[in-house]
Amino acid sequence: MDPEVTQLRFCVPSLYFRGCPCAFSTAAQQRSTGDECGPEDPSEEPKHPLSDCALEHKAIKLEEQVRDLTERYRRALADSENVRRRTQKFVEDAKLFGIQSFCRDLVEVADILEKTTESAAGHAKEPSDPNPTLKKIYEGLSLIEAKLQSVFAKHGLQKMNPVGGRYDPYDHEIICHVPAEGMQPGTVALVTQDGYKLHGRTIRHALVGVAVEAQE
Repeated sequence: MDPEVTQLRFCVPSLYFRGCPCAFSTAAQQRSTGDECGPEDPSEEPKHPLSDCALEHKAIKLEEQVRDLTERYRRALADSENVRRRTQKFVEDAKLFGIQSFCRDLVEVADILEKTTESAAGHAKEPSDPNPTLKKIYEGLSLIEAKLQSVFAKHGLQKMNPVGGRYDPYDHEIICHVPAEGMQPGTVALVTQDGYKLHGRTIRHALVGVAVEAQE
């Protein structure tokens, strides 16, 4: 056999096997490229969003919580305002009526002074036995009584004048009934002890006699 033909036969397989690595390399590269273009890793898939029903339910729940918190806030605000008003009223009443007990004691002194002044007036005005000293005492007592009533009025303490007015159980205390002579039944006919009010609040009831119809 010709040496050249023999050499050619051995060269062809050599070329074939030389090309195999290239074929294997190309196939591996294609397989690698195909893997890259294939589906993504399940672990990297985006999470499914909440459904519309779940979102709507959550929104309704949040709205209910907002309404509940708003209502609680309004109630707390109203309670706070009521407490503030009651506290303010308590402070104002304490300022106005803090001297209530003191005034009760003073009106008793006023009663004694009034009776003493009336007694001195009866003796000082007697024409048969005029006494200049007694007259001066009466004038002094009258001035003291007037000044005392002025001080009472300055601090909101006022004497009641119920004669001729309707009987009021909140201001008056009945001690007797008198025949209604020229007066309407149920009205105050006389006063045996003066009543007093402090800023409109009765601190001592007036002792009165109420007119009633005369029985035949």
